[in-house]
Order: sequence, then C-alpha cells, then structure tokens
Amino acid sequence: MTARVRLVGALGAALLMGAALACGGSAAAAEQTDIVVDGSTTVGPIAKAFAEYYMEMHPDVNITVSESGSGNGAKSLVNGTCQVADMSRFMKDTEFKAAVDNGVLPVAHVVAMDGLAIVVHPSNPVQALTVDQVRAIYLGAIKSWKELGGPDVPIVVISRDTNSGTYETFENLVMNKEKIVESAEYVGSNGAVRQRVQKTPAAIGYVGLGFVDRTLKALAVNGVMPTNQTVSSGSYPIARPLFMFTNGYPELGSALHQFVTIHLSKQGQEIIQGIGYVPVTNY
Repeated sequence: MTARVRLVGALGAALLMGAALACGGSAAAAEQTDIVVDGSTTVGPIAKAFAEYYMEMHPDVNITVSESGSGNGAKSLVNGTCQVADMSRFMKDTEFKAAVDNGVLPVAHVVAMDGLAIVVHPSNPVQALTVDQVRAIYLGAIKSWKELGGPDVPIVVISRDTNSGTYETFENLVMNKEKIVESAEYVGSNGAVRQRVQKTPAAIGYVGLGFVDRTLKALAVNGVMPTNQTVSSGSYPIARPLFMFTNGYPELGSALHQFVTIHLSKQGQEIIQGIGYVPVTNY
C-alpha cells in the first residue's frame, strides 16, 4: 500500500552535524526534491511520521512512502526506484552483491529498535510462553491451546509472508530456521496479522511492538513482557534493529541526509517512542 504523507509536526531540533543539519533550510531544499521510500511494513509507520514531520518545514520536498516488504525495499534500492529502503532486517549478502553489481552501495542507518510481540486474542487465558513453546506451536508439535493451559481448541497459526523482514527475524530468533507448519496462514503485513488475531479467538501471531494495542494480548516470552524497556535493556528475547538503507552516505545537509537522520534528534526519538518503538539513543 502506498501512502502519500503530509506533515503535521514541525522540525524544531537540529538533526546531525550541527549547522549542516539546521532545520532552518539549506541550499539542497531550494529546488523541488522528491524522496521515494519503499520497504518494510514495520518501519513504514516511522517513515510516514518522519515524512510528515519533515515536509511541514520543507514544502519544497515531496516524500512518498510505500510498504511492500523488506525484500522489495531492497530490490527498489538496487533498481534505483527508491532513495530509501526501509528494512526490518539487515540486507542479505545476495542483495548487497546485486546492489554493488548495479553500481549501488547500500549504507545502513539504524533508526530504532523493535521487539517481536507474540500475540493472541484477548479472550485467550494463556499469559506466557517460552521461546521453545512458540517454536513448537509453529512447527506443529503443539496443536491445541489445552496443552498450554488454554481451551481445548486447535491453535490457528498466523505468520508473516516469507518476503518480510519480520518473518526472517522470527525464523532466525525463534524457529532456528526450521520450517513452519504447512497449515500456517501467511499474511502480507503486521496490520494483517493484527486483524487476523483480533477476529480469531484461537489464533497466535507475531507483530512489531508498534502494532500491539488493546485489541490483542501480548504474551510474556521466557518470563519477559515485550515493552520498550525490555527491548532497550536486551532482556526481551525476540528483538531486532530497524533500518533505513540509502545508496551511499547522503550528502551532508541534503534533504535525504536530514530525513534519514531525524531519528538522532530529540523530536525524532519522541516520534519513535510515540509510535511504540525504541529509540537507538537517549537525550
């Protein structure tokens, strides 16, 4: 889904490199500038909020944000159809090679930290699972909620699509790259996982922290609840960095550079926290 976002905030803090990033404007913003962002549905809300925040101060800059998945974001950067690839995982060796072969040098900007919350329907009495239990559910070894202290109903397993960085994080940190049970349902976004679990009392799924709300129940994993604090401290076991990739390091003071370093400003960190993710540094 493509979202054309306009600003609701004001860029009131210097971004990086002092005067080079002062939000009072620069020569780079004197002409019409278009920035295209594509990729992760997890990083998408951050990119949209940053775009709204930035364009209010810079009306000569147009920023569009698409959410086609981390893998497609990497492809768009390689093909030159976007300037920023949102990714909820690091770029694969094969993607990096394809980029270099095409004259593109990917540079990673870690914009936030995230935890993958294991979520169920609010009516489910189960409160906590271990990583091993989650893996067993997704392998099909545990088939009923009764085995975990819940109702005697089959577990409906919901997963992200395999092109998703969220899927790959789950595959690495939970599944140990073992194959998910064939009966699992695959959906195309964090929002779709949330909707499926909202409507299905027997479902289990996994989403980024920014997609957890009162319509879901997030479970403790290995005795730790997924929160900003537990992700920041490293105590929550299913956590990851979130990235924006650019082709090379953007020119200092350019609109692109200011955009991909908003996360380093105090206001940028407040935006990240407001969405439900974890800033990478603290003021």
